[in-house]
Amino acid sequence: MQVPLAAGPLDWSLVGGAVPLALKILGVVSLIGLVFSRNRRWWTRLLPLALVLAALLTILVKIAVNDWWKPFPDDLPTEILFWIGILFAGLCMALFKMPLLRWRGRAGALVAAFLVAVFAANQCNIFYDNYPTFRTMLGPQDTVSLKDAAGGKDSSVLEVPEGKTISEVWKPPAGLPAKGDVAKATIPGTKSGFKAQDAYVYVPPAYKAAQRPLLPVLVLMAGQPGAPENWITSGQLPDMLDAFAAQHQGLAPVVVVADQLGSPFKDPLCMNSRLGNIQTYLAEDVPAWITKNLQTSTDRKQWAISGLSNGGTCSLQMAVNAPERYGAFIDISGEFQPTNGSVQSTVKQAFGGDAAAYHKVNPADVMKRQKFPDTAGVFVAGLDDQPYLGQARQIFQVAKGAGMKVELVELPGNHSWQVWRPGLEQQLPWLARQTGLIR
Repeated sequence: MQVPLAAGPLDWSLVGGAVPLALKILGVVSLIGLVFSRNRRWWTRLLPLALVLAALLTILVKIAVNDWWKPFPDDLPTEILFWIGILFAGLCMALFKMPLLRWRGRAGALVAAFLVAVFAANQCNIFYDNYPTFRTMLGPQDTVSLKDAAGGKDSSVLEVPEGKTISEVWKPPAGLPAKGDVAKATIPGTKSGFKAQDAYVYVPPAYKAAQRPLLPVLVLMAGQPGAPENWITSGQLPDMLDAFAAQHQGLAPVVVVADQLGSPFKDPLCMNSRLGNIQTYLAEDVPAWITKNLQTSTDRKQWAISGLSNGGTCSLQMAVNAPERYGAFIDISGEFQPTNGSVQSTVKQAFGGDAAAYHKVNPADVMKRQKFPDTAGVFVAGLDDQPYLGQARQIFQVAKGAGMKVELVELPGNHSWQVWRPGLEQQLPWLARQTGLIR
């Protein structure tokens, strides 16, 4: 979504429109300026050395990230490596050019290198669509305390007759807020012992009514590396849900963005294993906390779970391993099965070599043994997102064979917020119908 410049600098789009175009022009002009020189030594020795060093640094980053550190479940895409190479080229050319320049020229070279770096960094941002605006780079804004968001649990409840949806009996009172509230919260691992990153809670305008409907619940998760706040900033979740609520008289699900990782770069694989009791956390601790702190429906038919990438894989894991809690799921860009690279290494790391323990909870195996006629789900994947698109098609067929009421949605884009954001937004009406919010 592109925001007009009149909206103010913090809301200017970083992925489309005037700002990326300006950065592109400045970056390309700066790059050309760094390449150009009348000095023969520059062309014969210094420029080749600068470009070779930039290439070596890019290769080092590739090896360090993909083979040594491995902070991401997937290798760095070629396009991202290209822009990293451009960034290093700008910095190296400025560095090697310094001996040939006077102080003003040196200052200009540093400015040019900075502009090239900003341009390259924003091209990476455009690829992932991670920061749509300057404001999203600042972290979650306009949050309130959990007490202010949740209110008391003693509000009178709007009764919904059997066979009716909430929207069919709901009448918004005068003075209902136009927007919902977002609060930061700590959800303890009371039974699981899991120490999660802070969660975020969204309550829609209807939750603020004196006679409160028992709204459905969506537990939402980010990817890895990541944290719950990613859905608030990069995912623009509050705006997404406020827009839905505005179209439905203030009604929207209560959303709890929970953590399944423990820290941004960990991956305990969303199961009970040597890596942590994540299944217990999401199946028992999180629901117990929601029931204690929020006044919502407790019916599993009105509880759903969703997530992107690692969180998408986790949402399916919970749907098949805790069906008594979650009646619906939206798996966005998830994997066919949870692994830390391969099934063999996962079995060794998480279960000490006990393959049976892994296959007992692996969704693909569970769905081959058990039927789920009372579970509904949506698989979402990007058309340019391999291998995730192929895996989504594969696991969709397995879920369908297990009797689930499932759909497969393929959207333009790659493994990025180009898919993840609309992947949830476009499924909100399905979710609302599935959980009895609207007809």
